[in-house]
Order: sequence, then structure tokens, then C-alpha cells
Amino acid sequence: MVDELSPIEVKRLKHDGRRRNALFAVGGVSGLHLQITPTGGRSWILRTTIGSKRRDLGLGGYPDVSLAQARERAREIKEQIWQGIDPIEKRKAARAELAAAQRRGLTFSEAFERYAEAKLSELGTDADRVRWKSSITRYAVPELGPMLVGDIAVQDVLRALEPYWQTKTETASRVRARIEAILSWATVAGHRTGENPARWRGNLDALLPKPGRVAEKGNQPAIALPDAAAWFAAVKLQNGTAAKALLFLALCASRSGEVREATWDEIDHEAKIWTIPAERMKAERAHRVPLAGPALAVVSTMPRLKGSPFIFAAPRGGALSDMSISAVMRRMQASAEKAAEKAGIDPSKAGWRDPRSGRPAVPHGLRSTFRDWAAELTDWPRDMAEIALAHKVGSEVERAYRRGDMVEKRRQMMADWAKFLGAT
Repeated sequence: MVDELSPIEVKRLKHDGRRRNALFAVGGVSGLHLQITPTGGRSWILRTTIGSKRRDLGLGGYPDVSLAQARERAREIKEQIWQGIDPIEKRKAARAELAAAQRRGLTFSEAFERYAEAKLSELGTDADRVRWKSSITRYAVPELGPMLVGDIAVQDVLRALEPYWQTKTETASRVRARIEAILSWATVAGHRTGENPARWRGNLDALLPKPGRVAEKGNQPAIALPDAAAWFAAVKLQNGTAAKALLFLALCASRSGEVREATWDEIDHEAKIWTIPAERMKAERAHRVPLAGPALAVVSTMPRLKGSPFIFAAPRGGALSDMSISAVMRRMQASAEKAAEKAGIDPSKAGWRDPRSGRPAVPHGLRSTFRDWAAELTDWPRDMAEIALAHKVGSEVERAYRRGDMVEKRRQMMADWAKFLGAT
């Protein structure tokens, strides 16, 4: 077992003086090495097995790619391999497909970039522009990116939106409108003809349920209250940006998207408040979160990635992907089940499971854990807990007369929650 090196220890590594490149295992992810050339060049290498072959995969240069970022990239690659995907062939295929599309005409990805250059200056802030581009990159480009804009049909747009329409309706609805804007630009610029396949009225509204009428799914699997502190302690042992984001998510009882897209300018360190703008909230109202000491401490440990507004930035500066935070919990669950199996315990009962359904807990279920804690183990008012979760409280008339959000009263509640989790 290789000891995990710290960033300082990695920085101090030196070439051994021989003519060949030197490799140093840095721990945290098996097979991850820092390669140092005789001339002092440094880069990250992941030595792993793909199928039956040993392969060395480059993960970028050091220090442009930090130790934490290299570990995150290595984990993502290993996740792909575990799913039966060859990351090298996937990268080659993506490059070949993009090159072929570039020879044929304007792709959606190219149209997206040109539209962004021409129109995104109309958005209010840098953070707004980053969020706009990030949503297209994450939800539209994987399906539509390599396609020629002239070839995109209703079925293609539908294929991009359907996986998220029921579970992330608000986000998917915004992405649809942004795809429509990009394709409208492409039409006016002469790169496509005909009706806009992303148009809602008289088009996609016949194929997708109206956003306001999409029924909520069943409750997400949550951590049992007696297990919450042990779970939180286990998360603190995890490495990487996504693990830090999961800690912050738990302490704030927030949604994954709110945390993944949190920006530095949303945090008021003096007031100890995180203000999430309305455009990122499910209820489309700005939401203030009083930050307990442990939550602020998580933020203080995060490095500011140059050129990125995000607190929990992905290696290339964008927001973390949807699966990144969930992957931390999946790894924890898999590790617990493996340990149980070795001990002769039924793995289907091991790990962090919802006490009602028995299913492994997921990040969104932490909000249910918080709600159960407030109702069952504290005397905090129900409305206060609901406001902390950014839920609508009372009738429209009551909400119209309630001008405050009880943020200072909620501050002590969030401190008590952090204490319950064992964060203090």
C-alpha cells in the first residue's frame, strides 16, 4: 500500500539523476504517479490495466494539474474502465469524430462557441456566463456536440433532454431554451434551415410533460439518523474536490446542483452567509444559507482555481459533474460492502442505507436526514427547517406577508446540525 503524499511532499520530489524518466507513486489512487524527466519536466501518469493490457495514461502536467485534480481525474478514468469503457479509445474516437465533423460543416459545439462569443456579453455577470456555458457543456454537448447543426432534428434534442426532464426539470427546461437560442442563431447565420427543433410551443410540448406538472419522484434514500455522525466521519477521510463538496452539501442541507455551481462571490465571509441566486434555485427565489463554522472551514480549504468562479471546481475549471458527488458515496458504499463480505456479513445490509427502503443513501437523501433530525431530535420549528431546505412554507398570502427568511435564527439551527454530524 502506497502512502498518500501531501502537496508539499509532491512538490519536494526530485529526479534521481539518471537519464530515464523517474516515476513516483503518490498514493490516493492506485497506479497514480508523478513523472519527472531528466530536464525537470513534471507530469501525471496513471498506470492501470485496460482489458488485458497495461497502459500508461497522461493526466496533464504539474503544477497546472494539482495533486487533488490528478487524483480526481484518475478516479474518473478508473470509473470508466470499471464500466467497460476504454478511455484511450474513447478519447481517440471523440477526436476523430470531431475532426470529421469539422471537415463537413458547423457542429453544434462550434455553433455554441460562436453564439457564446456573440451573445453572452448580454448576461449580467461572469458567473452567469459561466453557468450558461456550463449547462450546455454538461447537458447538451454530450449528445449534440459532434452533430452538424443542419442535421439536428426534434428527436436529437429530445434525446439530450429526456434523461433529465423528470429528475432535473428546471435545469432541463433552461437547457432547452438555450439550445433553441443557439439553433436560432445558427439559422440566421445561414448554417441551417427549417423549423427550430428545440422550440417548445407546438413542438416539444407534444412530446414532453409540462415542467410545472412533472410529478416529484419518490423519496431519495437517506442516511439513518443513528448513522449520520459515523457517515460524516467517513466522508472526512475521503480525498478530492467532490468529497469536500459532499461535506459542504451535508452541512448546508443543500441540493447537489446548488453546491456544485457555488461560486466564490456568493460567499460573504464576514456575514457568514452563502447567497444562492434565484436562477439556480428550484423555487426561482434567492436563498440565503447561514454558514456554521465547519461549513466555512470546508470553503477555506478549497484552492482558487485560476479563471474559474467555482468553489468546488472540476479539474478544467468548470463545475463538477452530476456524478462526481454521487460517486463519492458509491465508493464509500462499495468499500463498506466489500469489508462486510470479508467479515462474513451480508453485504446487502452493510454500508449507509435508508432505514425504510434499505437502498444505499444518495446525496439528495441528506436533506431528508436533516429534516428527520429537526423533527425528531430537536425543538426547532417546522417552518424554520422547511425554509432551511428552501421549501415553500404556507399559502401564497402568508408568504407575501412574511418578508424575512429567519436567517439569523436558522444560524443556530445549522450550528446544532453540524454538531449532530460530529463536525464540531
